[in-house]
Amino acid sequence: MIALPRLSRPLSRPLSACQRQLLSTRSSLLRTPTTTQPETLRLFSSTPHTAMAQEYKLKGITSLDLQPGEKHEVEVEGLDAKVLLLNAAGKTQAIGPRCTHYGAPLAKGVLGHNGKLTCPWHGACFNTTTGDIENAPALDALPVFKATERDGAVYITGDAEMIKAGHRKPKFKCKVAGAPMADKVVVVGGGSGALAAVEGLRELGFSGPVTVITNEGYLPIDRPKLSKTLMTDLNKLQWRDAEWFKSGDVDFVQDEVVGVDFGSKTVKTKSGQQYPYSRLVLATGGTPKLLPLQGFQVLGNIFTLRNVRDAKNISEAIGEKGKKIVIIGSSFIGMELAACTSNGNDVTIIGMEKEPLERVLGERVGAIVKKNIESKGVKFYMSAGVEKAEPSTADPSKVGSVHLKDGTKLDADIVILGVGVSPATEYLNDNSVVRLEDDGSLKVDENFSVVGLKDVYAIGDIASYPYHGPGGDGKYVRIEHYNVAQNAGRTVANHIVHPNLQPEFFTPVFWSALGAQLRYCGNSYHGWDDLVLQGEPDQGKWVAYYTKGETVVAMASMGKDPAMAQCAQMMQLNKMPSKSQLKDGLDVLSLGPPQ
Repeated sequence: MIALPRLSRPLSRPLSACQRQLLSTRSSLLRTPTTTQPETLRLFSSTPHTAMAQEYKLKGITSLDLQPGEKHEVEVEGLDAKVLLLNAAGKTQAIGPRCTHYGAPLAKGVLGHNGKLTCPWHGACFNTTTGDIENAPALDALPVFKATERDGAVYITGDAEMIKAGHRKPKFKCKVAGAPMADKVVVVGGGSGALAAVEGLRELGFSGPVTVITNEGYLPIDRPKLSKTLMTDLNKLQWRDAEWFKSGDVDFVQDEVVGVDFGSKTVKTKSGQQYPYSRLVLATGGTPKLLPLQGFQVLGNIFTLRNVRDAKNISEAIGEKGKKIVIIGSSFIGMELAACTSNGNDVTIIGMEKEPLERVLGERVGAIVKKNIESKGVKFYMSAGVEKAEPSTADPSKVGSVHLKDGTKLDADIVILGVGVSPATEYLNDNSVVRLEDDGSLKVDENFSVVGLKDVYAIGDIASYPYHGPGGDGKYVRIEHYNVAQNAGRTVANHIVHPNLQPEFFTPVFWSALGAQLRYCGNSYHGWDDLVLQGEPDQGKWVAYYTKGETVVAMASMGKDPAMAQCAQMMQLNKMPSKSQLKDGLDVLSLGPPQ
């Protein structure tokens, strides 16, 4: 789990975010409770005051006698709505029934005995006692409703609109008028990590000025949709609108950071502006790699994909379809782009590996995924090397073909590079104070504080952090997952507001559209030595476990939800089965609610 420690104190009435911050500065949150039943303060709690709460009957439910971990999606009589009735850590109540990320049915998720509920699709996790977010990629929490059994029926108490909505946004409004500039936080970058840091700060009651500097030209977006669907509509991509950030007194600046003076605590931008900070969060993401080969630096219709402008350029080049598209790199980006552009186009993937995604998934699983993509008409040239790109005879300014080292010539109207990203830390290259790692990343600790720098954090693609998951042993990793960046942002917010509290391990998760939905959790950055494959790959239903010795360090699956959600919780609890047990055919879902 992400850094969400519990703080106990007696409460007489709900406190505003700013009031909680004032309490924090006086250390009142750490005092010993004086009541026998103290209310637990969740650091990302956003439960609203439900002045209009009413009782509503649950259809077909006669008893609250549920076992720990048991859950049922049920209809609410009199409302066009459903709730999820469950036993959360020994207490039966109702919550919103759908994941607030993409709407997955949480009835099909994994509910642990500790009350943590993990989405079956993309690993978002919620605390079912409070509804609060425990793990990315969800941004909104779940509403929680009291359940009462009476006269052979079960009723919930809540506001009708909240019941129908099924989600609640975090408490974000927090006026900063009069707040000291000494408390100013500057965030460099506008991705998921930046968004999580900003919302985390306000949710925790941070009342100082917050400025986000980004060169993307828009507010934080759901970036995975770019490669999975080539979506370009900002109204559908942006997580929050401008009014949302204004309501929380968060200032977004569209500019490019060119340097940081760590001595004077000042950020410098391309436009010549300087922004002082008390705390600095670096979240600049990755820069797509290019090919230093003949033709690739000068010819048009050769693209990388990182932002909305890139997606628009690719979509416009494809136009009315019927194009020859060559994708260089059998990476997740390359494979997803092949899947989403294959309809109506002639798509070819060039990969250096023997099988796609071999470094992460291994040769056997890579071959399975390759078949999925081939079923869409995509052709592969594997174990291949690229020599050059040649211009089109019809328009010499644009690419016309890609040549491989073995002499193969592939006609191309469009070329897309999916050969990885580098940490976007160019603005620190000549900085004498900070030391970049060999790959251009910044080394950070468990709180994502940059090692050797005071009041500076790094998150997302630019951060190498100590990994304490299965097989990690605290060794440094750099993980380019959407959920890792978002969780890191929350960890940073937590550390800024509560610097003495220790973060908890969260399980890295990612998903990919590869002809079917791939789910993955854990981390094999430092390698694995064996693979346990269960299920029926030919039918698209399988689970792969990546092991080092007897330890499962990562897993991947298709068509076996919620196996990934189960494993994500078990990895967090350090309760994953051994390689030998899995080789003997143990099904992780047969183990029941994680505990």
